[in-house]
Amino acid sequence: MHMLILARSIRDLSFTRLMEVYTEGNLENAEEFYPDLPEGQKLMQAEQDFYQYLNEVFFKTSGAVYAIWEERGAYVSALRLEPYRDGLLLEALETAPSRRRQGYGEKLIRAVQEQFPDQKIYSHVGKMDVAALRVHEKCGFRRISEHAAYIDGSVNHRACTLCWEN
Repeated sequence: MHMLILARSIRDLSFTRLMEVYTEGNLENAEEFYPDLPEGQKLMQAEQDFYQYLNEVFFKTSGAVYAIWEERGAYVSALRLEPYRDGLLLEALETAPSRRRQGYGEKLIRAVQEQFPDQKIYSHVGKMDVAALRVHEKCGFRRISEHAAYIDGSVNHRACTLCWEN
């Protein structure tokens, strides 16, 4: 059994299961931001930062929603959506390492598109991230800019902006 979960608050999701999807990213953040902490504390601190961001920033943003693809009780893929320009910005698309290359990212994006058929959906993807570019393309996204302009006003020239509209 599979299903789409749309979480509009931290209480609407299992944070522990969500962290299983983001293990690699959290490990990278732990090494980058907490190199001096003992090994056992690095990941815990990165996960605590993630929780704090969701609880104090993301879910306090009007219209923000976490989309999670659940398969047999396990979270296998997740992404965040928040208001952006004249639509929504898809961020932090990730699939659990053991579930990659099985189409879960595509299933999740398509389910989100079905839930928000009248919204433009934007996404910033690294120009070298072939897998992410491919899944977005399969889901009907097209490149609209050769750089990514983030919500906070910063710009990344190593990423491009993609857009989907029904």
